[in-house]
Amino acid sequence: MTRLLLIGCGGFLGAIARYGLTLWVQRRLEPTVPLGTMAVNVLGCLLLGFLMVWVERRPSIGVELQLFLKVGLLGAFTTFSTLGYETVQLLGDGEWRDALVSLGGNLVVGLGAVVLGAFLARACFAG
Repeated sequence: MTRLLLIGCGGFLGAIARYGLTLWVQRRLEPTVPLGTMAVNVLGCLLLGFLMVWVERRPSIGVELQLFLKVGLLGAFTTFSTLGYETVQLLGDGEWRDALVSLGGNLVVGLGAVVLGAFLARACFAG
């Protein structure tokens, strides 16, 4: 039960952070492509890549903290379900170019961010 509460608390914080960052990016840039979702996904991927190495290098980090961060916080922060919804909306509106830019950007840049996050963590924890 404790683990479920930790995941729920992390999810609560992650969802609020996702909502805030998405709104901020969309209002600030006013793009035709949903860049707020892309920003959240890329940042979430970067943080998850970093977290993967951090946990690997710090075996003392408990399962509870890992669940809070990975499943709760970052699970609610990243928005691939929203990406799917927004892509379908763009396609339905005939905005094929924007749909492909959004989808491709989230996937390619997101995967790159996971690699970058892991690289940064290795650099931070080297030695």
